[in-house]
Amino acid sequence: MKKTFQTLRDLAACVGQEVASSDWLTVTQEQVNLFAEATGDHQWIHVDVEKAKAGPFGAPIAHGFLTLSLLPRLFEMSIEVLDARMGVNYGLNRVRFMSPVPVGARVRGRMKLLAAEPIANNGFQMTWETAIELEGAAKPACVAESVARSYS
Repeated sequence: MKKTFQTLRDLAACVGQEVASSDWLTVTQEQVNLFAEATGDHQWIHVDVEKAKAGPFGAPIAHGFLTLSLLPRLFEMSIEVLDARMGVNYGLNRVRFMSPVPVGARVRGRMKLLAAEPIANNGFQMTWETAIELEGAAKPACVAESVARSYS
């Protein structure tokens, strides 16, 4: 369920809290194949379905960076700020890939706001810790600390 905030300041008041979690999102072989085409990473554990079934994970798995690249979609599914006109990725402080994501698995993001500082042009720089959870798994697929700038 999407959490809605009127202003960036309202969202910034949530520092230290888990702000939202996304709905579940299914990772498809088509996504994996398109990511492989876009990045040139055609390793067989991602794109050769038959070989991957006999491999160490028992199925093809998503690229770690594909999992990470789901962050904007997971945020879009989870948080809306009504007076925000735009946002940009500013960077990553830390990323860990803790569990492989098999094709066909479902993931979701749990977002905790670590910091929020006002910046020029009616903006805020926000640091988020996002756990990309893998449905049915004891530990997340990925934990990422990302920095984003949003402007109203």
